[in-house]
Amino acid sequence: MYSSSLYSRYNDFAELHEKLVSEHCVEKDILPPKKLIGNKCEAFVEKRRQSLEIYLNAVYNYLKKAMPRELAVFLDLHVYDIYFLLQSMALAFFTSGDTLLQTSSHKFNPVQLYAISERLKQPCPSLEVVDKKYDFSHVLDFNSHLTSLTIEGSLEPYKTSNIYSSALSVELSTFKNVQYLTVDRYPVDKIYNMGNLRDTVTTLKVTNTKLRNIVELAMCEEVHKNIINANDSHVWLKVTHLDLSDNRIEVIDEAIKLLPHIECLTLNNNHLSEISNVTLLPRLSQLYLASNNFTSLPDDLHTRLGYIVYIDLSQNKLTSLASFSKLYSLEGLDVSCNRIEKIEEVKHIGHLPCLENLRLTGNPVSTIVDYRVKVLEPFGKRAADICLDNEKPNQKELDTVSVHQALRIAREEIKHVFVKQKQNSIDP
Repeated sequence: MYSSSLYSRYNDFAELHEKLVSEHCVEKDILPPKKLIGNKCEAFVEKRRQSLEIYLNAVYNYLKKAMPRELAVFLDLHVYDIYFLLQSMALAFFTSGDTLLQTSSHKFNPVQLYAISERLKQPCPSLEVVDKKYDFSHVLDFNSHLTSLTIEGSLEPYKTSNIYSSALSVELSTFKNVQYLTVDRYPVDKIYNMGNLRDTVTTLKVTNTKLRNIVELAMCEEVHKNIINANDSHVWLKVTHLDLSDNRIEVIDEAIKLLPHIECLTLNNNHLSEISNVTLLPRLSQLYLASNNFTSLPDDLHTRLGYIVYIDLSQNKLTSLASFSKLYSLEGLDVSCNRIEKIEEVKHIGHLPCLENLRLTGNPVSTIVDYRVKVLEPFGKRAADICLDNEKPNQKELDTVSVHQALRIAREEIKHVFVKQKQNSIDP
């Protein structure tokens, strides 16, 4: 049983009472009278509060079977009570549904979704709705046309009540055409029916949910969430963009294969220290792993990410770029705010034919003298194509790079001649 607090001025009570007297035969003299002098006295305020509470109980007991909407709204039942909450949603969708469907995304809180879920369990509403604009069908119609859905929970009690939305279980079967689904601060294990979402969603974002692994999301309805028990009904057929940032994921588990069409995978701000199971994603081209626990990467990274186009590993603890040396399709690399100290590390990526965007700022290496020139030099003739730390090289930098390259080539030629002469002097 929920409870909530009600904060209203005396004038609000007077306005409500006037309507109830004229339209619902409530006795006129049961509302405590207004006092013009001394109405700020603490003792008077407390006495009035008690009198108004008695008034509300009397009115509620008199009208609770009919429950006029004016009284329901005054008591905030349209915010907490399932029946009146659904009425309010129906009214909103009846009057503004078309406009709301044109917005970027519609937000539902878990309390609203819980009300819908509970209503679906009933063959008919508990009270007859005379005015059709309050009919539940408007909610169903709106949900069936919605293409972008956001479920926004909270760690705090809901409004002025003792309801914790994260404890409410919901089902999402009324959403038939959602392409963009966002779940924020609401545990996915409280979703007991995904409905059609696995068949329609293309962009899935689940953040701030304390998610520990991907199987908890992919098989959220199941009691035993084990990839061994997965079947075709668990496959997300159209998801190309998956964002699981700001969770507690420690490993990319095998359940990632239940989202086989992922092109962009975002796992920022988790607890990852290794890149695993990404070979199960043949279409993966963008990988975001910022703010995790990476200290090193495997030498065979190219066998796992052979066709990767962009990688973000910023705000980790990497010290080397060697693992990126065979990612020949790589166009963008963000390793800012790591622990790369040596300028020689850039040589591992200077030959990559497609690399155009590189971020190294925030590493110790970025503090050395002529940092930008020294980073651009290993790219040779492609130096002008490199956007380093969000900035293209200027002409002065390019001229300096050309001089350094010429000097390096000259040194190499001199060294080659010296070695050849030495070899000739040794040979008989």
